[in-house]
Amino acid sequence: MNDPLTLLGITTTYLELISFILSVITVALNIRQLHWAWLFSIVSSATYAVVFYEALLYGDMALQFVFITVSVWGWYQWLHGGAHREALAVTTSSPKAWAWSGVAWLAGFAVLAQFLAKFTNTDVPNIDGFLTAGSLVGQVLLSRKKVENWIVWIVVDILYVGLYLYKGLTLTAVLYGIFVIMAAFGLATWYREAKVKPA
Repeated sequence: MNDPLTLLGITTTYLELISFILSVITVALNIRQLHWAWLFSIVSSATYAVVFYEALLYGDMALQFVFITVSVWGWYQWLHGGAHREALAVTTSSPKAWAWSGVAWLAGFAVLAQFLAKFTNTDVPNIDGFLTAGSLVGQVLLSRKKVENWIVWIVVDILYVGLYLYKGLTLTAVLYGIFVIMAAFGLATWYREAKVKPA
C-alpha cells in the first residue's frame, strides 16, 4: 500500500491516494451536515495515521487517533447534542468561546511543540505542534456545529499546504489546497444557516 505511485506527475502511494479520496468525501459530507461524514472521518484518519508515520510527522499521526475518538463524540453530538438530546443545529460562537479557543490553541501548541522536540526525531516540531493544536480546536468546533470551525480550518489548511510540500507529500498538499476552497464554501453555507436559525 505504500509502494510509490505516479499520478498526473505527482509521486504518491496507494495509501495516500485512498486517504485523499476519503478525506474529500468527509469534508463534502460535513458541509452538507450529513452525519455519515464522521464514519469517513474515522476511516480516513486511520489511513492517514500510517501516511504521517512514514513521513515522521508524529504530531499529525497522533492527531489522527485523536480525530478518531473525537469523531465518535462528534457523531453523537450531531445526532443528539441539542438541549433536549435532539440533533444539533448550526450556531455561531460567542466572543468568550472564541477567546477560549485561542487560549486552547496556544496552550496546545506550547505543549505539543515541546513534546515533539524532546521525544521524537521530527524536523518540524513547532509547525507540527501548532497545526496539530489548531486542528484539535477546529475538530471540537466542528463537533459542536460552530460556524467558526471553518475559519480555523482555512487557516490551518493553508499552512498545511506548505508543510506537506516540504515533507514531499505532494498529493496531500493538493488535498489541503482543495480543503481551503471547501472550507470557504462551508463557512459561507453554515453562516447563512446560522443566520436563518440563530441559537
